[in-house]
Parts: sequence; C-alpha cells; structure tokens
Amino acid sequence: MKADAVFEGGGVKGIGLIGAVCYFEKMGYKWNRFAGTSAGAVIASLLAVGYTGQELKNIMMNLDEKMFFKRKDIWKISMIKKTVSLFKDKGIYSTDVIEKYIEELLLRKGKVTFGDISSNGESPLKIIASDITKKSMLILPDDLADYGINPMKFKIAEAVRMSISIPLYFKPVKFYYGNKCSYIVDGGLLSNFPIWIFDSKNIPSWPTIGFKLTEKNVDHNESRGMDFISYLFDIMGTIFDKNEEVYVKDKYAVRTVFIPTLGVGTTEFNISKDMRLKLFESGYKSAQRFLHLWDFDNYIREYVVRK
Repeated sequence: MKADAVFEGGGVKGIGLIGAVCYFEKMGYKWNRFAGTSAGAVIASLLAVGYTGQELKNIMMNLDEKMFFKRKDIWKISMIKKTVSLFKDKGIYSTDVIEKYIEELLLRKGKVTFGDISSNGESPLKIIASDITKKSMLILPDDLADYGINPMKFKIAEAVRMSISIPLYFKPVKFYYGNKCSYIVDGGLLSNFPIWIFDSKNIPSWPTIGFKLTEKNVDHNESRGMDFISYLFDIMGTIFDKNEEVYVKDKYAVRTVFIPTLGVGTTEFNISKDMRLKLFESGYKSAQRFLHLWDFDNYIREYVVRK
C-alpha cells in the first residue's frame, strides 16, 4: 500500500513517530510524499531521502543530545546568561550544530537539496515553518518562490532548521532574501499538524496518514521556576505541548495515528534510552491499533464521496 505521511512536531517525543513508521513499514506500506513540522520535519526529510524507519530508530536511540548543547540542562545556565542571550539573540540556543548534523545525515544518502528529491520541479517533501516577520506560515520549498529564491536549490537541512527553531528556546533563523530579512521560527507556532497539506478536491488514489503525538497526563512536567525567563518558557511549552485532539476534525482524526507520549515534554532532550524505547514502543503499538481498524475504502465513502 502506498501512502503519504504527515508528522506532527514534538521535540524529542518524535521517536514515538518513528515507532509508528516502523510498524507501517513492517506491514508493507511505502511512502510517497512527506510533510512535517519541527521534529516531524526531521523525520519527514530523512524518510524523503531514503532512510527507513529502522534506520531512524537506530539514529535516535544512539543520539547524544549533549552534542547539540553546551550544557546538559538549560535550567542550569545562570539567569544572567539566559536573560542576556534571550534579549540579544531572541533565543538561548543556536541551531547551527543541529543543521550541520541533519545535513551530514542527508549527505549519507547523497541528497541535500529539494531538487535532489524532486521530479519535474515538484518536491515530495513539505516542511512547515513560521515567518514571524511577515506573520505567515512558510511551506518549504513551495513558498520560497515568493521570496525570490529557487526552491530546487534550497538545502533541506536549512528548511528543517527553520522548522525546529522553538521560539525563545532556540534562536530564530535570520532568513535573508534580496535586501530584506525575516525571522523564521518553529512551524508549530502556526501549524503543528499539517495533515491537510496533500488534500485536493479529487478522490485520492492512496491515503494520507497523520502521525500525531498526544498526552493526557503531563503532571511531572510542571513549571521549573517562578522567574520571568521560566515564565516565558512555560508559555511556549504550553503552546507546543497542548493537547489538540479536540481540534482535529473527524475527517482528519479517522486517518490519524494518535501516539501517547508518556508525559515527556517537548524540550526534555536528555531523556534516558529506556524512555526513548518506551516512546518508540508507544508509537509502534499505536500504529498497530490504528491499522487493525483502518479501512481506506470506507474512509473514501464516508469522508470524501459523501462530503
């Protein structure tokens, strides 16, 4: 079975998405197009260049988060340093190292730009970011033409970097085009779950499957401080960790794999390997339950033909 895959953002919780991918691939699914926001953009881009779910599992299970951060825990940085960095650079951490790491993974498959994976100028990969200067959603690579940039020559890793730049936590990407500059941040600010992106007025020949992270209990991930900087991070954490199930319309929910994230927060980058495995298994089992009930023909009859 061929399918398009759309992945929600969610930071380190994204390993749950990989678990679901692995079960789909075990059941014979082949991916056709890919879309994602933030962590979902990372997974979508790696699948688009040829990585399998099992390869992604191996990468995530052995990933050392300390390679991306100077300190193991952002909350150990002094208040003065956090405040200065926040007001000077509009964020605490840089995404330079993350972009470099993603590009190295892409190079292993010999595909670096959107042109490398495209056919007739159409990219099978769509990455969501937010242009907060223009106050608009940025769909990469499609919207790059509006900035006077050739979409096919744009680097996938740079697009991923834009999509993962969680406001305040990461410094925004300064996107220069012509004599102008836009600040680009995490796509989750405007669309954390772009399951609509491949929909059209025509009856689809194959399904678009959404992979969404969900959580009912997040008690252990409560605020870690009462200072102003902690307050700002709590605001962003609430935005990106919020449970959006109630906002997913029936026609989207019926084709969505909901994956419990076991209380792990978006920016808890230092979780143990044991917790990573639990998240992976959560995604794997969620996909198993979904496919047990999923019927594409019934979906067409109920939500496409009769709409």
